[in-house]
Amino acid sequence: MTETDTEGDYRPRLAVRLDDLFRTVRPKGKHWTNAEVAEELKRVNPELKVGGVYLSQLRTGKRSNPSPDLLAALARFFGVSVAYFFDDKVAESVLGELAAIEALRQSGVRAIAMRAAGMKKENLQAITAIMDQYRQLQGLPPVDDSSGPE
Repeated sequence: MTETDTEGDYRPRLAVRLDDLFRTVRPKGKHWTNAEVAEELKRVNPELKVGGVYLSQLRTGKRSNPSPDLLAALARFFGVSVAYFFDDKVAESVLGELAAIEALRQSGVRAIAMRAAGMKKENLQAITAIMDQYRQLQGLPPVDDSSGPE
């Protein structure tokens, strides 16, 4: 099966999902190259056969049949379930969480979240209403947050 990536290219589902992990998940706080991930996987699993070129081929779809051991090692490295690579619902959930984490990485969002911590519920609701108005003024879509501030 194929998926469309963010540039509109069609690649095998595994390639798109693995590439998404490389681009959005930051184990130990950094972006990793194919070679660095391969080296780290081999350090943890010395018997694992993997190299940076092979990971690159998996990410581009030139290769598409990694061993179950490699998939398990990649899942552990990036902190996801192996099901992420195969199950649409799991992948959707993981990607939603990754989007939220990426939003929090934006310094302005983080600063707002830190200031909001510990505030009373009614104050958070008022601030949320103001932020929703500013989003609308900027032409941004509404936030679908049925739970509201807690």
